Amino acid sequence: MILYMKKKMNHRRHRGAQGLGGLIACGVMVLVISGSSFAADVAVLRNGFSIRYERREVIGEVTRLYLNGDGSGYVDVQNAEIERFERDLTPTAGTAPLPSPDVVGSASRRYHLDPDLVNSVIRAESGFNAKAVSPKGAMGLMQLEPRTAAELGVADPFDPTANVDGGTRYLRELLVRYDFDLIKALAAYNAGPQRVKQYHGVPPYYETQAYVAKIVRDFNRKKLAERKAAALKKASLHKAQPARPVTESQ
Repeated sequence: MILYMKKKMNHRRHRGAQGLGGLIACGVMVLVISGSSFAADVAVLRNGFSIRYERREVIGEVTRLYLNGDGSGYVDVQNAEIERFERDLTPTAGTAPLPSPDVVGSASRRYHLDPDLVNSVIRAESGFNAKAVSPKGAMGLMQLEPRTAAELGVADPFDPTANVDGGTRYLRELLVRYDFDLIKALAAYNAGPQRVKQYHGVPPYYETQAYVAKIVRDFNRKKLAERKAAALKKASLHKAQPARPVTESQ
């Protein structure tokens, strides 16, 4: 299943936040080309949340944070809402070792989830860094907070197998809770179920909006690539089949 989200612009301010639709249009972000400074940093907001970005550009009263190095995704933040910028020390997916396919595959089969989705969540949560620790104390590949880890029976959040099992189980529980609405489940995984209940959906927090957008985009990319590969394989098999001999009718 490929998840698509309709763009719906929302210019109202709620602690400087815009609607999630401003981040996504049909599962892809608006392409913007700019010559601004490049950096793998984190923007720390005054409301306590943070946004990881690749580069930034000041446009009048807002700062545009590009979520990908190729400029395929961004979020605009009011300058007054940004407290400071920090270096992002989390290893990127390209430099950090991936968890064993057996770890993700086993947990995905156990809780009936697509392993591509689980990997997309791990990429957004920790950048595949099994030793990652957030400023709020979330730990490991799927960034389990101490209380959540205890509730899930995860004794060592830094153990990849235990962490992925617990995180995948928690994601499954959230999907069941929200009738398999992936957007709400992801928002709850990031901001907590109480915030999703409070705002009747994705909370108006930059961090949560960017987080959901990043996972949806990454998951969609994998599914589209999977479909393309299957179509190419089918076409190659069709070409390889020998032509049937034509017999003359009596």
